[in-house]
Amino acid sequence: PHDAKTWNAKAEQAVREMLSGPKGEFIVAVGECGLDFNRMFSPQADQEAAFEAQLRIAAEFKLPLFLHERDAHEVFCRILRKHRAELTAPVVVHCFTGTLEQVRTLVDELDCYIGLTGFICDEREGRGAHLGEVAAFIPADRLLIETDAPFILPRNIPRAVQRVSVISGRCEPWMVVYVLQKLAQLRGLKSAE
Repeated sequence: PHDAKTWNAKAEQAVREMLSGPKGEFIVAVGECGLDFNRMFSPQADQEAAFEAQLRIAAEFKLPLFLHERDAHEVFCRILRKHRAELTAPVVVHCFTGTLEQVRTLVDELDCYIGLTGFICDEREGRGAHLGEVAAFIPADRLLIETDAPFILPRNIPRAVQRVSVISGRCEPWMVVYVLQKLAQLRGLKSAE
C-alpha cells in the first residue's frame, strides 16, 4: 500500500507478465498488498485502486494472498468482501494488530488466516496487550506465526540472548521462536503444542 501511488496499467501488466511467464511457476502468492491509512505514503484512493486490482489478479491466477491492513479495517473488509467469492486460494492477513471484533470478522466472515508477530510480545499500554484475547480466539488451523522481519523486534528476548547475539534493533527470522513462546503462553499451551 505504501507504493500504491505508482500502481498503473504498466505496473499491472508487468505483474501479469511475471505471473504468466517462465518464472511464474515459482511465485506462490500475491502480496504484500492491502491498505495502510496510518502512514498514508500513498493517497487512499490510489491504495484502494491498487488493492482491488491486486485482488482481481490473485483471483485470476488462483494464487493465495498475503495482505496488509493498518488503520483501514472497515474499508479493507468492504473491498475484500466484494472480491471474496472469486478468491479460491487462501487469504492471509499478516501482522495482525487489531481488535477481537476485527479478527472475528476476518476469520468467521471472510475466511482468512491470521498472522501474529512480535507485536504480541509488547504488553505496554496501547501496544500489543490487547492481543491476548485475539490470540486465544484464532482457531489453530487459521493461525500463522511470523516475525515481520526486519520490523517488530519481540520484547521477550532474554537479556542473555541479547548479549551474545548480533541484535541491532532489527527483527531477524530466527526470532520467531520468541513469538511462538509468547503465543503459546497466551493460548495456555506448551510451545511444542
